[in-house]
Amino acid sequence: MRELTVELGDRSYPIYIGEGLLQEASSYFIKHGISKKSPLLIITDHLVANFHLEGFEAGLKDAGFVTSSVIVPSGESSKSLSMLESLVAKALEAGLDRKSAIVALGGGVIGDLAGFVAASYMRGIKFVQVPTTILAHDSSVGGKVAVNHPLAKNIIGAFHQPELVLYDLKTLQTLPPREVSAGLSEVVKHGLIWDEAFVDWCEENAEKLLALDADALGYALYKGCSVKAAVVSKDERENDLRAILNLGHTIGHALEAVAGYGELLHGEAISIGMIGSAKLGLRYGAPEEVYTVTKRVLAKCGLPVRLPAHLDIDKIMDAMMHDKKFAEGTMVFVVPTAIGQVEIKSDVSVQWVREIVEELKREVE
Repeated sequence: MRELTVELGDRSYPIYIGEGLLQEASSYFIKHGISKKSPLLIITDHLVANFHLEGFEAGLKDAGFVTSSVIVPSGESSKSLSMLESLVAKALEAGLDRKSAIVALGGGVIGDLAGFVAASYMRGIKFVQVPTTILAHDSSVGGKVAVNHPLAKNIIGAFHQPELVLYDLKTLQTLPPREVSAGLSEVVKHGLIWDEAFVDWCEENAEKLLALDADALGYALYKGCSVKAAVVSKDERENDLRAILNLGHTIGHALEAVAGYGELLHGEAISIGMIGSAKLGLRYGAPEEVYTVTKRVLAKCGLPVRLPAHLDIDKIMDAMMHDKKFAEGTMVFVVPTAIGQVEIKSDVSVQWVREIVEELKREVE
């Protein structure tokens, strides 16, 4: 088992990565102060529930925890204000109090949604992240929790750190191939912003990662979480450094919104967005390899590198104008300067961005 710590003073918390941790969850909950006297609410989705909910909840009950669970539809559509209201009602019905905890059992959508319920309920109660996808190695760390608005992704949210992150690698064995590839997008991103050698490693080990090789996955997720933990420890609330984690997200979030939160998985949209960011880097004078290596590694991981032809460029640009990273007629972009290095540019020309989005439609796969 591998262990990391997100260093945030008295709000620091551990990330545990290993096999079989779901079966041992109760001991970790007890170790980190999750109360048996107050009810827990487990939030998950239909797909995850089919594989993992029954055994996970039974293990907690056997250890003396009082639990309730709620299953929401899979996918981004569940990250809505109406779902938030429904889950708060479930929490009230289950008798959750100020010492209760909410447990997010699932991927990034569930982590974001359950975390925002925990941040909102009684002005904030504890929560635990139990990620079951590769993609969630990114979203489960750092305390960003949110729901979507039809005009903008994650625009309604908070910073609310978990008590712990419990990452059972066995849960990843149930992922379909497309979800595996989508998850690797954020793995590669952590290398692109921080660690050139890790990007090389991802390229060399892409086949093992796609085949869900346990050793390769454990190492990749440890490295990805290490980057995320290091960045969050230095800048919890995204005042400066943490923004580098948004590589590919300005375009990516717009693609998700325009495609309707479903046609493109989050990791697929971010992959296309990172190609766009690499192209932007070239305009700022980055070496050609910033583009060629980024594209090659993402393609090896089975990810899309071009924009679907039917998506409307005007709608994509409109969606970016609603993004949190748009201000005063220019756009904020994370721009690569080399493999493993990025800069935050706060005055990116909207016209440049439009030209790059148009180029992404013509990109050769």
